[in-house]
Amino acid sequence: MALKTETNLMQIPLKLQTLVSADSQFWDRLSQDCFMQSWAWADFKELEGYKTFRCGLFSGETLVGGCIFYYYPHPGKSNLLLSPGGPILPPNCPAEAMQLLLQKAAALAKEVGAIAWRIEPLWQEKPAFLKSFVRAPADLLPSETLLINLQPTEGEILAQMKHKGRYNLQLSQKKGVKIEFTTNPQSIPVFYDLFWETVRRQHFFGEPYGFFINLCQTLFSANMAEIGIATWQGKILASVIIIYRGNRATYLYGGRSFQHPEIRASYSLHWEAMRRAKAKNCQVYDFYGYTRDANHAYSKFSQFKRQFGGVPVTTIGAHDYFFYDNLADTIITLLHHLGEK
Repeated sequence: MALKTETNLMQIPLKLQTLVSADSQFWDRLSQDCFMQSWAWADFKELEGYKTFRCGLFSGETLVGGCIFYYYPHPGKSNLLLSPGGPILPPNCPAEAMQLLLQKAAALAKEVGAIAWRIEPLWQEKPAFLKSFVRAPADLLPSETLLINLQPTEGEILAQMKHKGRYNLQLSQKKGVKIEFTTNPQSIPVFYDLFWETVRRQHFFGEPYGFFINLCQTLFSANMAEIGIATWQGKILASVIIIYRGNRATYLYGGRSFQHPEIRASYSLHWEAMRRAKAKNCQVYDFYGYTRDANHAYSKFSQFKRQFGGVPVTTIGAHDYFFYDNLADTIITLLHHLGEK
């Protein structure tokens, strides 16, 4: 099997088939826009209790697109098929490909009892062939993010930072903050302690320890992630999880100690994460979760991220396609259940 080329693939009818482990490398090369459509991420979600359905679109023997569907059964609730970061569509026939995937989603929804398929491709405009999809009430990914272009020189990247950002970075460097990146499993509880200290301080939703064990061990094995740790005078002050996927490095989770905020350890940590990503030939550092809305829950985090410069990017967000027969069946079942109580 080969990846898509610029040959006359359009003349060969598309077919949809289940991807197997032998297809994993081809799929991962095709779906590099989002880590949540990677083979390893699907493996991680299976450890979290999800069912995954990995489907490829083929033109002849060439893999040209597809989608990983995720399904988590919630007893007594309306269940969804989820495709964060998906689908992946061939550029020369996206509408035809989408129709095939929608047929597959309908069959899967009937099999598992899902009422809708929620997609979230990283597109900045909604194409006409998504007219049957409606804006979802909740996103699977942050629809707004802040991207730092890593292609210029380090000096040029520093120059586009805000003055306060450069000042805090230089301050932390003068203080002697040390940065380490590692895939040592012993770093997971180190990260977790700082993460939960931040969760309690900032009052946002946090994941349990087992989540990070599954996440890190799966992505470490796939060479997709690292933990970064900032220390000062032997004290661990900040930590991040960075995911590497295609030409993008994504800051997925982070935590900071309540102690010694004056050291500005997080500035050195993210700067070194950018330098490391650049050395790995990444072209973009994705701060993952950003808002220009001062009243948004991400506002305080965004103020920090803004100090590094970059460009805000907004995607179309999650969209739902409802399978109304399944929705009606679910409503009737729920009403019967309520009537029995």
